Amino acid sequence: MVEPPVSLPMPTSEHRVLLIDDQRMIGEAVRRMLASQPDMVFEFCREANVAFDVAIAFRPTVILQDLVMPGISGLDMVRRFRGVPATANVPIIVLSAMEEAVVKAQLFESGASDYLVKLPDQIELIARIRVHSDGFHRLLERNAAFAALEQSLVDLKHEQEKSERLLLNILPEKIAERLKNGQSTIAESFPCATVMFVDLCGFTEFSQRVDAEHLVSMLDEIFSTFDQLARIHGVEKIKTIGDAYMAVAGIPVARHDHAEAVAAMALGMLKSFRGVMQSRDLSLEVRIGIHSGPVVAGVIGRHKFTYDLWGDTVNLASRMESHGEPSRIHISQATRDLLKDTFQFADRGEITVKGKGTMHTWFLLGKT
Repeated sequence: MVEPPVSLPMPTSEHRVLLIDDQRMIGEAVRRMLASQPDMVFEFCREANVAFDVAIAFRPTVILQDLVMPGISGLDMVRRFRGVPATANVPIIVLSAMEEAVVKAQLFESGASDYLVKLPDQIELIARIRVHSDGFHRLLERNAAFAALEQSLVDLKHEQEKSERLLLNILPEKIAERLKNGQSTIAESFPCATVMFVDLCGFTEFSQRVDAEHLVSMLDEIFSTFDQLARIHGVEKIKTIGDAYMAVAGIPVARHDHAEAVAAMALGMLKSFRGVMQSRDLSLEVRIGIHSGPVVAGVIGRHKFTYDLWGDTVNLASRMESHGEPSRIHISQATRDLLKDTFQFADRGEITVKGKGTMHTWFLLGKT
């Protein structure tokens, strides 16, 4: 069970004195002793059974407590005050008609701060009240400073976590970690990775017929579905450009099955894309192209970071997409060789690829 927050006195120069004594004459005598002190606020309570509620409401900086009260011992009262969060640290000066060493020792063990034989000398009483009250004020100030520091640390941690989440939304986890560790330049060559491009067929014409809200909503649903597939298959999303989606496997952490991961994701993308189109009663199609080979990867930008890929492999993967067919996965011979017999293919034969000449390509059909 969570306890309600405790209301403690705020740091102030005011000395708030609560006297608990069943004798009215003692209360009046102490009131007169403190009357000349403009920075002291006095409260008197004669009944032990309401003293704790009075203390919580009055918020004293010093408690003067009689050792002998009807129905409760002074020791028990001290223990109860120390057990209540609102008065746990408030100085308690016990007043008694006699000075008994054993009783004083027991009181100090129970949490009493001081002991005076009543009625004490006025000068001594005021001095002791000031010493204990000032000490309590310093404790409150220290606690307030610690609380502010702790809150600042919590806020800082939240901001750091927020920044890290934002960074992970735009960069691979390994790359984000390296940036956090102070690495300013990140550029790497990978001997073999598998790059995929995805494009929505007829999107430009379609975008002219629908309003912005529906267009963005559809793209968000499609790309969010693709992102989920990327997480499932361990594929790294690189970016979206308009209605195009780019992803890669095998970087920034090398893996031997990068081609299989991208192929499995591509098959899932075809299926999930059809589901989105059916749910929205649309007839758009998607075209996917995949190629495997060496790539260069790195982070560019000073204020807005981008993790990107470069090289002939990227260009060829883009060509596989643009030379492909709607609702089909077009792959190069290099990717076909890596996939071996784990998937089913349709031989497309040789095609002419812009800037590359004649290439033998395939359509990925599914898993074996």
